[in-house]
Amino acid sequence: MMGKIEAFIFDLDGVITDTAEYHYLAWKGLAEEIGITFTKEDNEQLKGISRMESLELILKLGGREKDFSQEEKEQLAAKKNEHYVKLIETITPADILPGIEPLLEEIKKHGLKLGLASVSKNAFAVMESLGLKEEFDVIVDAAKIQKGKPDPEIFLTAAKLLNVEASACIGVEDAAAGVDSIKGAGMFAVGVGSEETLHKADVVYTGTELLSYDGILKEFTER
Repeated sequence: MMGKIEAFIFDLDGVITDTAEYHYLAWKGLAEEIGITFTKEDNEQLKGISRMESLELILKLGGREKDFSQEEKEQLAAKKNEHYVKLIETITPADILPGIEPLLEEIKKHGLKLGLASVSKNAFAVMESLGLKEEFDVIVDAAKIQKGKPDPEIFLTAAKLLNVEASACIGVEDAAAGVDSIKGAGMFAVGVGSEETLHKADVVYTGTELLSYDGILKEFTER
């Protein structure tokens, strides 16, 4: 039996909305510009890792990891981001994934706090477009985080800003690196996706539409 839940901390991408397609299109555009073929399968490897790490992976994929200076790499990453920012301007509340709104309503109804732990530097803009920015008590500023996931820093920071103990938080993630981050922070981990990828999570749901406050609470109290 665990203690009482005081907060839910969500990842953004693949949990609240799916901007993966926009990331994919922006990376694909950049890769093609520098003569690298980039597929949907390749894009899967970029889940949950930072912009610069993503770029390094793409360059490696095309055998061009030694062709650019650090400054040029930063320019390439910035170019990708500009393209991505233009694409996400089209996001609306209709892009909130199924099951998320009722879950957030239940969490608020039970008086629990809500935090967002996304490594995306565009999280504020995306949450604004989704109409969810005001619903969350805390959105961690990714620019102030030293270490990306799987390091627990971002989830620990969210708990600290929410003023709750990590053990009283439930983290919701769709990437293995994110689940590692939640577990490293000493929180209960809810995975959204495949059991195989997210086997370290305390409970895994195959899709957001299956998430329910009562179901998660039951799993939490039975641990």
